[in-house]
Amino acid sequence: MYLPAHFEESRVEILHNLMRAFPLATVVTLSADGLNANHIPFLLSQEPGPFGTLRGHIARSNPMFSDLVQDVETLAVFHGPDSYITPSWYATKQEHGKVVPTWNFAVVHAYGTLRVVDDAVWVRTLVEALTTQQEAPFSEPWSVSDAPHGFVDQRLGAIVGIEMVITKLIGKWKVSQNQPVENQIGVVQGLSALGDSGALEMACLVEKLYGK
Repeated sequence: MYLPAHFEESRVEILHNLMRAFPLATVVTLSADGLNANHIPFLLSQEPGPFGTLRGHIARSNPMFSDLVQDVETLAVFHGPDSYITPSWYATKQEHGKVVPTWNFAVVHAYGTLRVVDDAVWVRTLVEALTTQQEAPFSEPWSVSDAPHGFVDQRLGAIVGIEMVITKLIGKWKVSQNQPVENQIGVVQGLSALGDSGALEMACLVEKLYGK
């Protein structure tokens, strides 16, 4: 990933926060036929340090399970907020007009060696923990135990676990750091006026720049 120094985010706690807020990762692995990309929600553990461990599950019928090349580095990409940035929001547009559009975004790249965990108890524990995490915002959270026991066992038998101890974390926060404060303020105002959740999340990231 192209990473100018002013866009780099290296604080592990910040990277982990994004990974937990946006747990659906694009996972790139090497198969016998070449690169393979899957989209998998992960449960993040802080241990072992310094970067932690990712745990998830995939279908047994997924070629990622049968064709995974062992002991080859895997990449998991976590996509945070993103927004198109129009130069019309920049104060400097009125001053000299030397402005262009861009796209703001925040992403985390996690690297490590992926292993398959074909263990019924491990998979059940993972599914219960992942479900608890994702159901937490709901007033009446669903639990794995709410479904019939035999039905759950059947569904769990159709999946396997995956685990990746993270060996490298790279974060890119492209949130208008290369713009003067007056342009950053214009970006926040413009994004806030759009009103959608993604734009508001990006507005918060940009606002932190000049808020310092």
